[in-house]
Amino acid sequence: QVQLVESGGGLVQAGDSLRLSCAVSGRRVLSIATGWFRQAPGKEREFVAAVNGRGQLTNYADSVKGRFTISRDLDKNTVYLQMSSLKPEDTATYYCAADRRSSYASFREGEYEYWGQGTQVTVSS
Repeated sequence: QVQLVESGGGLVQAGDSLRLSCAVSGRRVLSIATGWFRQAPGKEREFVAAVNGRGQLTNYADSVKGRFTISRDLDKNTVYLQMSSLKPEDTATYYCAADRRSSYASFREGEYEYWGQGTQVTVSS
């Protein structure tokens, strides 16, 4: 089993930065692919970013490319999502997810077996 706990969400203004954390237990992050997804009120959950187990492959949604960066701290077994130049349309609940197929950095929600509870990010204009 893999457990994921997100933190770091909050209320910020447009243009601000925020870093989300996803503490992983049960598996080393080197052995899993991890992704970030988000869901805004009234909308379906959408892909944001992902990194494969070895860390050499990343994948980003077009809407966040150049603004968001996914990274890991192997010692802390934690995955981060650094978000910069935040926009009101980034407002959503952000979820961390894990895929035991570590070779990929998939954008497909259905390929992730484990999910965190989510952390709320609100960007005011």
